[in-house]
Amino acid sequence: MAKLQLSDIVDLRQYEREREAFRRSIIELKGVRRISLGNLMTVVFENRDTIRFQIQEMARAEKMLRDEQIETELDVYNPMIPEKGELKATLFLELTSKGMLEKWLPALVGIERSIYLSVGDGPKAKKIMSRPEGGHEAQLTREDVTSSVHYVEWALDQESQDLLAEGKAFLGIDHAKYQVLQELSPATVASLLSDWTN
Repeated sequence: MAKLQLSDIVDLRQYEREREAFRRSIIELKGVRRISLGNLMTVVFENRDTIRFQIQEMARAEKMLRDEQIETELDVYNPMIPEKGELKATLFLELTSKGMLEKWLPALVGIERSIYLSVGDGPKAKKIMSRPEGGHEAQLTREDVTSSVHYVEWALDQESQDLLAEGKAFLGIDHAKYQVLQELSPATVASLLSDWTN
């Protein structure tokens, strides 16, 4: 997928005119790309459209008027747009109380390396572990307590890409304190594969 350029981010007045329709399309897109992993976690697979929405909304909220401000956001978020053979996602820990935060943030250290994509069936199945997205790793990875948001990625070789396109796929977590497995719907898989052709 092509990275976003400054020209892809419209000014605030134009964005206000298109925002409602764009927002509806992103809600629909994320509905297919949002995966609940048990009661505590949600993964949203990102692409060029979701990242453009993130930047446009940030610019709107912060009233960014200068190119330099937008370019800073592009530098931060463009790495989250997947290239061929990559999947990139935001992991949200759905911790809604102080007690949950105190219990789970120390317990889930290393969670950003514990999410796996399983593709294919039977003996051909492959398991691909997540890794922190490089540009955000230093900010979000800690030894004693984790963050409630992580940016993660998976690198798929050609065989794994083919297996994803041909068969079942699952997203799971294999962490000492948390294990879950969720099958990806055909609509989700189709949406992920479309990122590599756009």
